[in-house]
Amino acid sequence: MSRHPTVKWAQRSDKVYITVELPDAEDVKLKLEPQGKFFFSATSGASKTPYEVDLDLFDSVDVNESKASVSSRCICYMVKKAESKWWDRLIKQEGKPPVFLKVDWDKWVDEDEDKGGGADMDFGDFDFTSLNMGDSEGIRDEEDGSDMEEEIMAESKEAENIVEEGDGEKDEAASDVKKD
Repeated sequence: MSRHPTVKWAQRSDKVYITVELPDAEDVKLKLEPQGKFFFSATSGASKTPYEVDLDLFDSVDVNESKASVSSRCICYMVKKAESKWWDRLIKQEGKPPVFLKVDWDKWVDEDEDKGGGADMDFGDFDFTSLNMGDSEGIRDEEDGSDMEEEIMAESKEAENIVEEGDGEKDEAASDVKKD
């Protein structure tokens, strides 16, 4: 019976990276079909233990533009997507993925980063000052325009006084118990 090696994956809008982690793999066989069928088999170790992976990828792929690289530590496959779009997951199967299938965080790029997001994003006429982020001196009460910082400090002082009064009551109660 075959075992499953660890398979890591990451994607871009136009391709998927699949890495099969199997050191010293021999008799490596890779098969990729246009409808998204991915098959891998190999043996490894002194006892030539057989390993196999058979996946139905989420969508169709371009077999002619896909490439594989076999090294002594792993087998890397760059699978070109037939259509440039982000996949919801690597395989068609919904629900929890197989235990041997993991995200390759070293190669992962978020969808917005793949398109050059962040620095190139157009925010138009968005007013960031309305978010009240960071600068506490700029916090204003929406209703009357007054500084909320003073209110916050006053509430903080009031809370400290309540705690101090509460501690005093506990001390009195403790001394009452000792008197009896």
